[in-house]
Amino acid sequence: MLKSLSIVLCLALAAPSLAAEWKYEGAGVPIAYFDTGAAQFQFACRGGDLAMAFWVRKPSKEVAEAKAMSLAINVGEASSGSLAAAGGTVFAQDFPLIHSDGSSILVRGPVARQWAGIAQRAADLIRVGFVRQKGQGGLEVFDGHAFGARGSNAAIAKVLRQCG
Repeated sequence: MLKSLSIVLCLALAAPSLAAEWKYEGAGVPIAYFDTGAAQFQFACRGGDLAMAFWVRKPSKEVAEAKAMSLAINVGEASSGSLAAAGGTVFAQDFPLIHSDGSSILVRGPVARQWAGIAQRAADLIRVGFVRQKGQGGLEVFDGHAFGARGSNAAIAKVLRQCG
């Protein structure tokens, strides 16, 4: 009963962010992003290069104190999957963290392009979070966030058109 109540509460908290849609801003720097208020996930064309960023406004202690962490992405349906699950989760390992008004990772090049393709193929959700390997195997997930996938394909496609 307690587990069911926890799941219902988590889905209720996520509902407002899932109802939103990816946004595209094409001013000087084309950006496709989803912002939940607690975290933002974005793709931008900066200087002709594709950049992907994940920013958490109030990171956990582990993330706030880390100099580098891995990043994970998992896409799927709202009712299934997690960042810790092996199936369908993709990792970008050991990127330096930027600590300024929160914690963030900025990724460019092939990894950003790979993740743009993954985000464009998302069904309902795009889950992103900081991760690290446990000593005995498995993953620890920190500051994992779920972003709605509605509109991600079109918004990211506009950015990719600018980045060639």
